[in-house]
Amino acid sequence: MTLLQVDAIDVHYGDFQALYALSLSLEEGETLAVIGANGAGKSTLMKAVAGLMIPTNGSVTFEGSDITKLPAHKRVPLGIALTPEGRRIFPSLTVEENLLVGGYARRKGPWSLEKVYEAFPLVADRKDRLGFNLSGGEQQAVAIGRALMSNPRVIMLDEVSLGLAPVVVQDIYAALPRIAAQGTTVLLVEQDVNHALGIADRVQCLLEGRTVLEGTATSLTRDQIASAYFGI
Repeated sequence: MTLLQVDAIDVHYGDFQALYALSLSLEEGETLAVIGANGAGKSTLMKAVAGLMIPTNGSVTFEGSDITKLPAHKRVPLGIALTPEGRRIFPSLTVEENLLVGGYARRKGPWSLEKVYEAFPLVADRKDRLGFNLSGGEQQAVAIGRALMSNPRVIMLDEVSLGLAPVVVQDIYAALPRIAAQGTTVLLVEQDVNHALGIADRVQCLLEGRTVLEGTATSLTRDQIASAYFGI
């Protein structure tokens, strides 16, 4: 079943066009990795799906309903959650309080404090620590856990590995298959191709706001991906 459909959207920042007739489909239960260099339009795509930016053309459909102009706060109860680039947790709240904020929508589903702690042991170990006392990797794990607390149908992860130490990135990526195993659909935006290919069912590569390559993670060669990534 197609859970999310993005159909030929254009997105602008004022006079600057960031996305050009971009389309994307996401099947329920799959993990789709959207890859591309910095400035390719990946985060803009996530914002358009989350409702933080409204396309100037095209449409966004979720479970068969047009949500193109639906405000972001009304998309969360539908089952759409975004872990934004830069984490953006609440620094004055404890880890557990940050997680509880994520559950405000009270959607029914498999995710609870206990399940989040099980998926991210380092989050459980720091549940009483304030947000501003966390490392970047700890903040990223908390941000993902906070999004999961809303029991999303689809969770969007924007630049999971950005600015983090390799060992921390490895730990976070190890938890992502557990998220998919709970039935949560994953839309991952990533610059690190190796990590993205390691967990994705399908890959879509963007360049300057357009899709230049897409296919299953197992069918695309490294040469194809490198050529598309760098626009060769």
